[in-house]
Parts: sequence; structure tokens; C-alpha cells
Amino acid sequence: MQEIYLAGGCFWGVQHYLDLVRGVVNTEVGYANGPTADATYEQVCQSSGHAEAVRVTYDPAVISLDQLLWRFFEIIDPASLNRQGHDAGVQYRTGIWWTDPGDAGVVKQALRELQAQTAQPVVVEAGPLAGFCPAEERHQDYLDKNPHGYCHISGAALAHAQETSHLSGLEYAVTQQSDTEEPFTGVLDHAFEPGIYVDIVSGEPLFVSADKYDSGCGWPAFSKPIDDARLTEHGDDTIPGRHRIEVRSAGADSHLGHVFTDGPADRGGLRYCINSAALRFVPLAEMDAEGYGQYKPLTTETP
Repeated sequence: MQEIYLAGGCFWGVQHYLDLVRGVVNTEVGYANGPTADATYEQVCQSSGHAEAVRVTYDPAVISLDQLLWRFFEIIDPASLNRQGHDAGVQYRTGIWWTDPGDAGVVKQALRELQAQTAQPVVVEAGPLAGFCPAEERHQDYLDKNPHGYCHISGAALAHAQETSHLSGLEYAVTQQSDTEEPFTGVLDHAFEPGIYVDIVSGEPLFVSADKYDSGCGWPAFSKPIDDARLTEHGDDTIPGRHRIEVRSAGADSHLGHVFTDGPADRGGLRYCINSAALRFVPLAEMDAEGYGQYKPLTTETP
């Protein structure tokens, strides 16, 4: 296990959010990087110089530090100094502090990338941890103890975290941040067993095995979706000089991949190039039990 210390405003909400992230194995709220080794909540609220922070213990085999930081960036205003939501004061400053010197490069690179996406200067502190003392017990897991307690993080952000809490770091990066898995690494690239492929976020039926073929491109390829209405298409110019058509799931708005016109002519000429990390495969024998029985005839239809 590894650890990182994150400050993003009131630590009640930050802890509650991070507890929903897959790969986070433990959190503890406390007071970080102040002028003294110990502090009380009352002292911190009187501008002692400490920041309300969360000690995050995570499993790097499930979520990388970079992936964890981008989850954190989703709930902060990185350009707001000493203020998050309705809370103002030095204790509400944003920060990322490490105990492992090897984390420095990852944190600094993530902040550089964040700055490239942010119009205003990013004011998130970053550096070695200069001290951390756990907060009083009443503050630990506060929102679990007080479900209707104050939380500066929006309900939409928490609902989204809950909806995606089962995703691995890669699955989250692909479906929520439009990332792409490395070619020939996806577990579904060479899977051709009869069954159905569903949105890994929502379980929405998207593709069936009868329409899957080996395109040699390094990602699962399909000639068509179950229904065109299951997908939405969007222009993608993120690669300079190369216009592509992105495909997303209609229900959960998950990024899936792209569609190209170099597919098999006898199947319509399309190639839906989809990330394995965006899909969950349900074998034919399990489709009834999982509620996809109505699609079983489609898995064995001749293209």
C-alpha cells in the first residue's frame, strides 16, 4: 500500500468522496503542514496555519497515483486560493503532499497537465509532507455518521463517484476521461466466446459476439452495435491533423472508442474500435441470470 495526503477544502466531504474511489483502502482526516506538530479543530478554524487534509492509503495495483490525483482534481477548484465552495480560510487551501520522494515527479507532472487545462493559475500546493496529526474522532468518517451533514462537494459529484466506484483506475480513465488503453493489452481483444458486451459503468447492452471480429488493430472491433440508438457520435480532433468520430454510450455517456470506415465490406464497412476497459462481457450461459436473455438470439446470428 502507498499513501498520499490531499487537501481540498472541508475534509468531511473530501474523505467521503475518496472513500468511494476503487483502490482507496483507507482514509483518515487530520491537520497537515502547519507550524506545530499538533492542533485541535478549534485552533485550525482560528487560522493556525494547518490545512484540513486526508491521509489516503491506496493500492497501486488497482489505481495509480496519477489516476488518483485526477479523481481528486474533479472535486476541487484548483485556481481558488484558500477557498473551496462556501468555505474560506487558510485551512481550506488545496494541497498534495507526499512522504515518498518518488511521488514528486508524478504529482508535478499531473499539476502541469492540470494547468494546461485551466485558464487561471493553479494554486494547489505540492511538496513533501511537513507534518500531519489526526483530527478528533468526531471528524473521522463524519458524513457516514451524519448523512445529512454539511458537504461542500456537489451531490452530482458524489452521485457520479458512487456510480463509478466499481471501476478500476484504467476503466475510469477510459470511460470518464476519454483515455485509451494500450493496443493489444485489453482482455477482450481476442475474446470471441458467444455472449454480450455491456457498458462497464451502467450495464447497458452495446454489442454482441456475432458482430465482433479480429481487425488486427489491437482493440476489440465490432461491425455494428446492438442498436444505433445505444451509441452517440462526436467529432474528435484531439490528434492534430486527424479527424475521428468518437463513440460514447447513450445511457451513461461513457467514452467507448471510435468508429472508422475501414471495416469488412460484407458487414457494412464499419469498424467500431472499442476499449476493453469500457466493456464488460457476459457469457451466453449467464445472460439469462443477468437479465440479458432477450438478446441471446443476436449472439448467434450470422452477420
